[in-house]
Amino acid sequence: MNIQDYLRIVRRRGWIVVLAVVLAGVAAFGVSMLQKEMYRATVQVSIVPARPDWGLGNTAKDLMRNFAINIQTPEVAQRVIERAQLDQNPYTYLSMVKVTPDSSTFMIKIEARDQDPKVAKLMAITLADEFVYERTAYYAQQDKQNRIEVKIVSRAIGADKYQPKPLLNAVAGTVLGLLFGIAVVLLLTWMESGYLRTSESVERTLALPVLGAIPVSAHERGGAAQPAPQAAGRRLQAEKV
Repeated sequence: MNIQDYLRIVRRRGWIVVLAVVLAGVAAFGVSMLQKEMYRATVQVSIVPARPDWGLGNTAKDLMRNFAINIQTPEVAQRVIERAQLDQNPYTYLSMVKVTPDSSTFMIKIEARDQDPKVAKLMAITLADEFVYERTAYYAQQDKQNRIEVKIVSRAIGADKYQPKPLLNAVAGTVLGLLFGIAVVLLLTWMESGYLRTSESVERTLALPVLGAIPVSAHERGGAAQPAPQAAGRRLQAEKV
């Protein structure tokens, strides 16, 4: 395809891309505006071995996944709810909490979400306190050299709004709309790739010269039919007679 072919495609089907971009962007913005405001608070809990021992360090890394699972149990959630006096049930609470262990940094990230930023912070910090209290009580019974220190990195946490973000979602929607529109245009172009529409494309494809072509009808041109030269000459002779 040459540059003229590409320009023809843009003139004929560029509106598809523009329409897809506008619709996707407006839809993403509209859906975002219908979402409820949600805030997210995060607490980091440090899991550090009592001594710099390779074996104890690997043990701590292996236990971090177990810690994350045990934190997210209905029993722990119930204790947190009672401790923080939250108006929730354990299963609703757990659906709004996410616990992620990171063995590379010996950290467990506790993330809580709620429509109220103060409640989100209270949910996260109380769950961290409950976990630290339970682990500290357990390791207090162990030998000091085999203990794993569990503590909250910082209690000064904030809550950031992560939903809704209409502008960000609108930009993402326009990008997806652009990709979708281009894909539709490419599909339509591929479906028509077998048609030879110009004499140049016929000569290029068949490697043969074009000796003649069927003229475009008046209906296809969208205008009145023009008389052929021979018919016009015969009409002129009849007027002279």
